[in-house]
Amino acid sequence: MDTIKFDTSNADSQGTRVEPLSPAAFDAEKYAGYAAALDEKCARFRDSSEGILVHRRFRVPEVFAGKCGDMELSLSLQLSALQSSVDYAMDVPNFLEPWYGIGAVPAAYGADYVWNGDLAPATMPLFKTVDEALAAEPKEIEETPVGRHILEMIEYFMESTGGKIPISLSDVQSPLDSTAALIETSEFYMACLEDPDSVKKLLERITNLTVRFCKKQAAMIGEQLVFPGHGFSSSRNFSGMGFSDDNSIMLSPKTHEEICGDSMVRFGQAFGGFAFHCCGNWSKKTETVKALSGVKTVDGAFTIRTDPSPNPVAPFRDSFAGSGICVNARMVGSREEVIEKVRELQKPGMKLIIVTYCESSEEQKKIHEAIHESIC
Repeated sequence: MDTIKFDTSNADSQGTRVEPLSPAAFDAEKYAGYAAALDEKCARFRDSSEGILVHRRFRVPEVFAGKCGDMELSLSLQLSALQSSVDYAMDVPNFLEPWYGIGAVPAAYGADYVWNGDLAPATMPLFKTVDEALAAEPKEIEETPVGRHILEMIEYFMESTGGKIPISLSDVQSPLDSTAALIETSEFYMACLEDPDSVKKLLERITNLTVRFCKKQAAMIGEQLVFPGHGFSSSRNFSGMGFSDDNSIMLSPKTHEEICGDSMVRFGQAFGGFAFHCCGNWSKKTETVKALSGVKTVDGAFTIRTDPSPNPVAPFRDSFAGSGICVNARMVGSREEVIEKVRELQKPGMKLIIVTYCESSEEQKKIHEAIHESIC
C-alpha cells in the first residue's frame, strides 16, 4: 500500500456521481422511516462510552461546486443520492444540505460571490488589516443575498420533501475561518502574532454573527435538524454544531488555543457543544482540541486517497480513547486499506465512526460486516 498516491486528477475524491431525481419521484415517507431506524442506532452510540459505527457518505460533487446556486438541481441531485444510499449497509443516515458556498460571513461585510466556471463560489478579502475589519459594521447574514439564498434553499427543501427528511444547516465555518476570509492573508497571520487581542475581539463579533444566523436556520428546520452537519456523519440524535477550522493548520497548537479557543467554546455553548474539522494533518493539535470545553466530535482524513496529507493514527487513538469524544474517520480506499486503518485506530474507550466511500453496495456490505464482526 506504500505505492498508493492521492489522485490529483479527481476533483472530489469523496464524491459520488448520480443522476437528478425529481422530488415527485422520491419516496420521502420511505426514506424517513429508513433514517429513523438508523437514528435509533445513533442514539445508542451517543449514549455509550465507546463503540463503532459505519457511514457510507453520499456527497454529490456538483452540489458543492458551481451548481450550488441552482437549488432545484441541488435538491434533485441530493434526493437521488439519498435514494441510492439505502442500498448500502451503514449505521448513520445521509441527509440534505442547503449548501451555498462558505461566504456567509464575508457577505455580511459586503462581499460578493465570484463564480469561476464550475468551481464553488468564492469571496476575496475585503480588509487589509484587522483594525479595518473591526471598524466595519456588518449586516445580519439573513439580510444579504447569500444569507437569503440559504434560507430560501431550506424553505424549498423542506416544502419539497414535506418536512420529512433529515437536513443540516448550510456549511458552517469556524470563527477563525470566517475571520481569515475577510482580511489579507499575510496581514491576518501577522496580527495573530503581533495583536492577538484585536484578533480575539474580531473573532468574538464573528462568533455572535454566525450563531445568530445558525439559530435562524435551525428554527426553520425544526425537528429534522441533524448534528454536527455538513462533512460529518450526522443524526437527529447527535449533538454539537460542526464547523470547519481549516485555517488552524496555519497556527501552532499554543497560538491556536490562545486566540481561537474561547470563540470555539462560545460557539459550541449555543448548540450543545461543537464538532471540529480540519483538512490535512492536524494531529499535533489533538490534545489542545480535546481540552476545549464542549467538543463532541473531531473529524479527520486517515487514508492517502482521502487527503494528500492524511492524519497519522496514533495521536488520535492516544488522545481520544476514553474521552467520550467521537472520531469521525474518513477513509477513501479499498477494504484492505480501511480495515488496516480501523485496526490501528481501535483501542478500548474509542468512539469511532468509520466513513467509507465504496463504489458498490456489495463492497460496502463486506466492509460493514468486516468492521462489525471481525474487528469488534
